[in-house]
Amino acid sequence: MRTDLFDFDLPAQCIALRPAIPRDAARLLVVGPGTPEDHIVSDLPALLRPGDQLVINDTKVIPARLRGRRIGRGGTEPHIEATLHRRLDGARWRAFVRPARRLEPGDMIRFGTEGRVCLLGQLDARVESVGEGGEVGLAFVFHGAVLDQAIEDAGDMPLPPYIASRRTPDAQDRSDYQTVFADLEGSVAAPTAGLHFTPALLVALEQRGVAIHKVTLHVGAGTFLTVKTSDTAGHQMHAERGVITAQTAAALNAGRAAGGRLIAVGTTTLRLLESAVGDNGHLQPFDAETSLFITPGYAFRTADILMTNFHLPRSTLFMLVAAFVGLEKIQQAYAHAIATGYRFYSYGDACLLLRASS
Repeated sequence: MRTDLFDFDLPAQCIALRPAIPRDAARLLVVGPGTPEDHIVSDLPALLRPGDQLVINDTKVIPARLRGRRIGRGGTEPHIEATLHRRLDGARWRAFVRPARRLEPGDMIRFGTEGRVCLLGQLDARVESVGEGGEVGLAFVFHGAVLDQAIEDAGDMPLPPYIASRRTPDAQDRSDYQTVFADLEGSVAAPTAGLHFTPALLVALEQRGVAIHKVTLHVGAGTFLTVKTSDTAGHQMHAERGVITAQTAAALNAGRAAGGRLIAVGTTTLRLLESAVGDNGHLQPFDAETSLFITPGYAFRTADILMTNFHLPRSTLFMLVAAFVGLEKIQQAYAHAIATGYRFYSYGDACLLLRASS
């Protein structure tokens, strides 16, 4: 499909720079067969039914944005910013780097603030490769848990460019850019639909009779990228690691067989579910990478409802929601959201998308 079909204009003032307080006070636009309905996130239990199944992503964001300088070549030491996005082993990561043009294989980069990182004052990495689109392979001098702690000490939360370009990440983002059910470290971007949940909302959902299940998809920095090809067929998704346990798959299958609807919290959760469904329509245990790219025309086999934030034009996420409810319907919903002051993107408001049969 033509990429320009997924373009739209968004006024800058619509982009949220901080989340709603409390989190479940964010607005929630319900998009179904009729006219969009305005709600707030704390209304979610009343919008769902006993027996419904809510699936959340329990990945935890690491402070994956590192700032440093190139060292060892002599002359100037240009400043380098790296956003880690895919761990290869105990010491090696793939990262998006700016400016990658200042790097060559064999270069050393020194990250961190003197005196803070692992009591050594530095976190060094050797450049293994420089690829297209600013992607660089890094081999760190530390390994395993020591490296994890060094990244924790040296890094900032990897706020999306549309926030980080307008303000500096701060200590508040360490909690704001993390879901309340974050557990397993590995993401370099938050599963942002999950940011709207509070402990009180989770209790209210359980009291309503809504079952809550956890899956894990470690979100990569590729989620921030817009599609730059003129046709969606030319876009290559970055692979992300996901896990659905046998116990969770069995529980979800049983709930669906009993007539409960499946509600995916976030596009990450939905992509993982669709990656794990078998030919018979049943969810299977899953522990692998997925690079599933969903565009209009895709036949969904898992979720009946999708809770998600408002996404960037020309992004793979906007293409996914267009596939879920239809391009014309999502365009109408976004136009309503812009006209009525909804807040967009990672720290913004949410929508609840119902497939026609739900």
